[in-house]
Amino acid sequence: MLVYLAGPISGLNYEGATDWREFAKGELKQFGIKALSPLRNQEHLKSVATFTNAAAETERLLSPMSTPRGLTVRDRWDAMRCDVLLVNLCGATKVSIGTVMEIAWADSKGIPIVVAMEDEGNPHEHAMINETIGFRVPTIWDAIDVTRQLFAA
Repeated sequence: MLVYLAGPISGLNYEGATDWREFAKGELKQFGIKALSPLRNQEHLKSVATFTNAAAETERLLSPMSTPRGLTVRDRWDAMRCDVLLVNLCGATKVSIGTVMEIAWADSKGIPIVVAMEDEGNPHEHAMINETIGFRVPTIWDAIDVTRQLFAA
């Protein structure tokens, strides 16, 4: 049971990008579900004040996994091998291109997609996103619960 935790990173700092992921990871672990974060083993990025352009942040050069190519290869692999893609779009202020790509990659493999997103006003509100999403709920807690239920026997 493997879940990939997708969601915006650009515009956030390390803590802002990892706090909800750590919460989700801990909650899912209680049910024997492993969750993968795109920022796993990337503690060297804690010094980035705000994630902007992966090619411009010199801290990314400290690990092959955090370079533009490295993060693309790993995130694509994770999104295409997981059993469920759990996406947190709550509070997004602009479209996350990387997250949209992860949704498309997972959808291409028929992987269930669970999205936490407000009922209205989110910049990801788009016909193609809405039709790709398997489950849309208003909070990350609800998304975790739906994900847990997908794995229930």
